[in-house]
Amino acid sequence: MISRRPAGTLACLGAVLAAVLSPVAHAQDWPSKPIRIVVPYQPGGIIDAAARIVGPKLTEAWGQQIIIDNKPGGNAIIGMSLVAKAPGDGYTWVMATLGDFTVNPTMIKDIPYSIEKDFAPTAFFTSIPTIFAVNANSPYKSVADVIADAKKQPGKISYATPGNGAINHIAMEAIALNTGTKFQHIPYKGGAPATTAVAAGDVPVGLLAVTAALPFIKSEKIRILATATAKRLESNPQWPTLDELGMLKFDGSNWVGMMGPKATPAAIVAKMNAAVNKALAMPDVIERLGATGGTPVPMTPAEFEKRVKAETAAFKEVVDKAKIEAN
Repeated sequence: MISRRPAGTLACLGAVLAAVLSPVAHAQDWPSKPIRIVVPYQPGGIIDAAARIVGPKLTEAWGQQIIIDNKPGGNAIIGMSLVAKAPGDGYTWVMATLGDFTVNPTMIKDIPYSIEKDFAPTAFFTSIPTIFAVNANSPYKSVADVIADAKKQPGKISYATPGNGAINHIAMEAIALNTGTKFQHIPYKGGAPATTAVAAGDVPVGLLAVTAALPFIKSEKIRILATATAKRLESNPQWPTLDELGMLKFDGSNWVGMMGPKATPAAIVAKMNAAVNKALAMPDVIERLGATGGTPVPMTPAEFEKRVKAETAAFKEVVDKAKIEAN
């Protein structure tokens, strides 16, 4: 006896099969038109530089134009919101920093998106080391010297950072919490003025991006006591890490990464990730990113997502305990 399936059942099965195969077919055809990468800041800076260094490599790989679209404003919220609401078709992405993906959601009330619900972590680009520095003429010869003095004068020793709520600020407050000390935070509008203040002796201590500090390191106007990195820098292994010293339990480096809208098919996310990682391994890309102070750190989307979740939890704990508020 021949079994006959009702036409409705066959139609339903066909619809299900089409729904399953459609993203796969779409990923095979992708990209078939220009891709937009939103940078939620003005042109210039580490994010914009990373996008413009890697972008041409993606064009070479796919033959499609990569459009870098700078959308500054609102502490990066304008650009981030734009991508959160964009179609998940693989043609709109956002490149931003650790602060935008992990700190802002913990510190800014009523932020109009959720990193977990509205974004698909895609590619990790570069890591930018943060250093614990003092003026070259400072009496402090070690981080322990700074901590000891801070315990004698609670809240009297000031430190400079690129701004309120920056990873530098959060890391320094974490050090204070871990060592039972208290410092006075002096936020500047960017890494350059914060580093200049330490080099000039206006502020005794700074938790600074190595990018801004390099000229002053070379001119011997600041002295590095430690790094806030997960491991010692290959270029300067003589500097201990704050983790080694028992003062910081997370990596205080800044970084740049890429995410797409949450609905972006996993196959397209994987394709973008593979292309970015391939570009990050190219000698000229490594050299050019190095000139901005960044070190390429290829990882999978799953590894990137895991890092974002872990750091968000760690930073939220510090933000809550230290009562850090957005300006």
